[in-house]
Amino acid sequence: MLEIGRVCVKLAGRDAGKTAVIVDILKEPFVLIDGEVRRRKCNIKHLEPLEKTIEIKKNAPHTEVLKALGLKEAKKKVQKKEKGPRPVRKRTVKIKTKKKEAKPKTEKKTVKVEKK
Repeated sequence: MLEIGRVCVKLAGRDAGKTAVIVDILKEPFVLIDGEVRRRKCNIKHLEPLEKTIEIKKNAPHTEVLKALGLKEAKKKVQKKEKGPRPVRKRTVKIKTKKKEAKPKTEKKTVKVEKK
């Protein structure tokens, strides 16, 4: 039932509910998927196979998978922001204060109390 080109719905994880295509079959419980989801290894227990299949080669690139699914091009790459000068970090200076003068220690006197 699970062969290369089988369209599936991802059931678990961050990509749950999105369509995927099996691109390669790995060791027993795992397959390589791609499509609306991130291209990655996935457990077959986390996939719901659909009746639809598409014709793709083994390890087909992401763009071919999207075209075969009928989806638009991949999401545009995020443009990097131009880096400006690093902000200067202001140092906080602790003001030293004079230590408090030590209180003179009071001497303790011991007084013996005699019992009568």
